[in-house]
Amino acid sequence: MLRFNRETLLVAAVGVLWCSVVAADVDSGPAVDNPTPEMKVYAVTGDVTDKEVDYTEQRDGKPTIWMFVPTDKWSRPVARLMRELDTNLKDVSDDAYIVAVWLTDDQFKTKDYLPRAQQSLKLGHTALTFYQGKPTGPADWGINPDADVTVVVTAGGKIKATWGFVSANETVAEDVLETLKTDGDGS
Repeated sequence: MLRFNRETLLVAAVGVLWCSVVAADVDSGPAVDNPTPEMKVYAVTGDVTDKEVDYTEQRDGKPTIWMFVPTDKWSRPVARLMRELDTNLKDVSDDAYIVAVWLTDDQFKTKDYLPRAQQSLKLGHTALTFYQGKPTGPADWGINPDADVTVVVTAGGKIKATWGFVSANETVAEDVLETLKTDGDGS
């Protein structure tokens, strides 16, 4: 027979409450079914390097996972999510690609840092870039500053799904990839 004392129940209740707070999502990203907004960034690593590029134009409607990372919220859990998405991306779609956009107020420091991040993470299907405007990101993308990372899936020139993660790690990658699998053909 299981017996629970008050301390055990209290610890369990606090644990459940803590998990729900940590995993809470916020609205972040453009509205689903809207056209993919322009995304001019400075590309540091990936298919294009060391120059400004409009990745919306570059991707031309192909399935894309956009990750918006505020520099002050970059963490190991977010890095694990990025790595998990990158590792499993080609199992979902040969045309898919990840564009990770750092939102920063120190572009020079970010430009120096991103090659080191690439060297550490060894990403094969991800461009590491930074937005050259305000550190809150481009207005058309509706990035919530409370999100540790905003993930947006696009295909066929439209927004397919958005997530504003307050706490994210590799465990949410499957949901993101499933959306790409379902909607990644542009339909």
